[in-house]
Amino acid sequence: MIRVLVWNEFHHERTEESARRVYPNGIHNAIADFLRCDDIEVRTATLQDPDCGITKEVLDETDVLIWWGHMKHHEVPDSVANLVRDAVLSGMGAIFLHSGHHSKPFRTLMGTSANLTWRESGDSERLWVIEPSHPITRGIDRSFFLEHEETYGEPFVIPSPDRLLLIGNFSGGEVFRAGCLYNRGNGKVFYFQPGHETFPTYYVPEVQTVIRNAVRFLAPTYREMTGCPHVRRVTDPEPYVIG
Repeated sequence: MIRVLVWNEFHHERTEESARRVYPNGIHNAIADFLRCDDIEVRTATLQDPDCGITKEVLDETDVLIWWGHMKHHEVPDSVANLVRDAVLSGMGAIFLHSGHHSKPFRTLMGTSANLTWRESGDSERLWVIEPSHPITRGIDRSFFLEHEETYGEPFVIPSPDRLLLIGNFSGGEVFRAGCLYNRGNGKVFYFQPGHETFPTYYVPEVQTVIRNAVRFLAPTYREMTGCPHVRRVTDPEPYVIG
């Protein structure tokens, strides 16, 4: 079983009717509902939980962390961001969704501001698949359409992805690197752009497929922090003597 933890700041759905109508049980539960299956088990955590629901013990029992945040990044303690960073470097997979680009864990792992351009104008978006053979994009068409999505645009201040899997094209003209894959230490990080809180993006089958595929691709095969040991010189082997 792949053990997934879906983390959500769970602010808009509790305080704004426009978000509550779309995700009455929270974005975290909407994602958990479509992920649960024979090979994926899911837990959830929110900003309101003690320690944000994130401890070393929790992360040790998590194969893939999914993170959604927007307005409350500053309320996540640096210590939690560092725990997530260390877990990824040790092999845990991490998926950052939509405004999770400004979360402390993502910026810590990227080493940049992760700034971008944006507006909320109800633009539509078409996401284009760059690598249809990649496990994360497998099973979807060469593009798919979102009737409404918050507009994100370049420049997106992130390191160049190890693999760029999707590009978003908005009806207002912007393009955006919408599916970015990174190796970080022994773990992998995937940033996936769609998912504004007032649009039903996480009910779209292609979006669900990408996230489900990413969970399976990012699940660790090796889980250990690579240390910095002092080692003795390896002795040269004895020469091979014939006869």
